[in-house]
Amino acid sequence: MEKSRRRDMVQAYREAKTPFGVFGLRCLPTDELWIGASPNLAAQENAVRFTLKMGKHPNRGLQAAIQAHGPAAFAYEIVETLDDQDLSPMGKSDLLKRRVVHWIEALAAKPLIGAA
Repeated sequence: MEKSRRRDMVQAYREAKTPFGVFGLRCLPTDELWIGASPNLAAQENAVRFTLKMGKHPNRGLQAAIQAHGPAAFAYEIVETLDDQDLSPMGKSDLLKRRVVHWIEALAAKPLIGAA
């Protein structure tokens, strides 16, 4: 591959906007829903499923549900995608926290991490 082409591809990757927002993990047998936020929704499902598979997720209730029903009984859902790319990292974090609280209340869900 030519160096200029490689340089262009690296530059395009760095400039790519990653979708951020709020997601849910739903237990299909019990209809329980856990809500979380991510600065990268595209990669979040793999990260959550990996920690659950390894038995290392910080949410013990969710981990117990996975062990009881199996990973196939859970659906990953994108609840809200946010597109305000002009926010600072701190601004994105603050917006994500507020949206998680909103969706936990609106959907009578549980927080994925910590307490709402």
